Amino acid sequence: MMKIVKTAPFQDQKPGTSGLRKKIVHATQENYLENFVQSMMDLLAEKEKSLLVLGGDGRYYNDQAIQLIIKIAAANGVERLLIGQRGILSTPAASHLIRHYSAGGGIVLSASHNPGGKDGDFGIKFNNASGSPAPESFTSELFELTKKISEYRILESDDIDLSKLGRSVVGDMQIDVLDAVADYQDMLAKSFDMTWLKEEFSRGKLSLAFDAMHAVTGPYAKVIFGQTLGEKPDNIVNAVPLEDFGGGHPDPNLVHAKDLVAKMYSKNSPLLGAASDGDGDRNLILGASTFVSPSDSLAVIAEHAHLIPQFSGGLRGVARSMPTSTALDRVAIDKGIPCYETPTGWKFFGNLLDAGMINLCGEESFGTSGDHIREKDGLWAVLCWLTICGKTNKAPHELLRDLWQKYGRSYYCRYDYEGVPQALADQVMKELKDKLTDLKGVTFGGFEVLDADSFSYVDPVDNSSTHNQGFRIFLRGGHRVIYRLSGTGTDNATIRVYLELLEKDTAKIDGDVFETLKGLGNVANELANVTSITGFVEPSVVT
Repeated sequence: MMKIVKTAPFQDQKPGTSGLRKKIVHATQENYLENFVQSMMDLLAEKEKSLLVLGGDGRYYNDQAIQLIIKIAAANGVERLLIGQRGILSTPAASHLIRHYSAGGGIVLSASHNPGGKDGDFGIKFNNASGSPAPESFTSELFELTKKISEYRILESDDIDLSKLGRSVVGDMQIDVLDAVADYQDMLAKSFDMTWLKEEFSRGKLSLAFDAMHAVTGPYAKVIFGQTLGEKPDNIVNAVPLEDFGGGHPDPNLVHAKDLVAKMYSKNSPLLGAASDGDGDRNLILGASTFVSPSDSLAVIAEHAHLIPQFSGGLRGVARSMPTSTALDRVAIDKGIPCYETPTGWKFFGNLLDAGMINLCGEESFGTSGDHIREKDGLWAVLCWLTICGKTNKAPHELLRDLWQKYGRSYYCRYDYEGVPQALADQVMKELKDKLTDLKGVTFGGFEVLDADSFSYVDPVDNSSTHNQGFRIFLRGGHRVIYRLSGTGTDNATIRVYLELLEKDTAKIDGDVFETLKGLGNVANELANVTSITGFVEPSVVT
């Protein structure tokens, strides 16, 4: 029986770069999720409601939220839902299912790399029929609907047993519970030569230590890296998804993947080390005593794309987010292909991918992918590195050195100032914006400013424009400093400062990245008065 429930709107349901993210205590307020999902349903066309994909990263509240969404969807004319077993779907797997089954879109429950558990974060977003995160036109209209909603519709029914594969019915809506891994694995088998990779593992030429961080990729990794490729089970750790990620922080970086880092920096480490995040779209790549920055990882994949079956027809074009280092640009110039610079947020790659203008893209925040789906894809990136290492007979540190010797090295890192009171974060950005035009020609700490701007983007496919995407400071020598406020947090604000120092002297490409960038970091602090305004003497996290 369908029930209409009166409600009052919330004024804070504006989706960010990756959907709506809130603290659990906030997201579980009475009618909070119901309002957002009903507004989403009101925005969807009848054609989109014919088939939707639903799943999430398994964090706390994921299972309850899915049952709620099922009942609201059934009351709003959705004809069919595809749901991952136990409500689990990695974000890249969800994108693939949308595309593979020609769904009208998908509802993805994830707060990505943010902490989980009762005191953690919850997230929800809509992906369109191409499998891409919804564009700003959709999220803006969705936000407007949430501000004036007065009622929602929900079907009164029992919960669905999502542990069992198969078909069931709720009201007039059909539900198919699918194996979360199977379709995704079939897709990867078309992108890579799994038979050859398995042989390389069996010969001992390839080896992998993978940390699933008690997040969504655990079941995928056990099947793909373990059962299919033959890596030892002991090398695939933290592979059981937990609603609090085992008390850890599912962000695959040097700070939060400490055990993996220790293993890769010890004697007799495997050839490759990798980790993925909460929902499986991000990746960390390590070699023996070697950290591969996401920007360099993207550039290495572009340089050796011809070795990967998915790119057997060549690269048509590549793209990176604006804060990502310019290493990719130099590879693209060498290969004679276009390189696009987009705002942060994977949705900005969607139009370029759909138009066939690019088939490889990535961002500095540990995300890389191709044109097989419309999300970043952590396990796909690991398979790219395994393929390249195997085909070239080179370890990650050798591939990096080849890249730097040919193109120069972008020493690169990111300073995150987390938990900054919003008013102070806004003050940092406002004061910096006010003086952008006065910076040209000024020298700070030996670095001369050539230009400075507020980044705007005009989509080359549909000519839509996006403004105020961060501040770029261009320095003589090809160096850059970038400032942005994060769009993925839920508690106060995070100021992100990106440092890039281009070194073309091959005698100086083997330095320590953090030591090399200290001087530029001091300049970045001085330019934006970060310490004097916020009181932060140093960043919360440096990656």
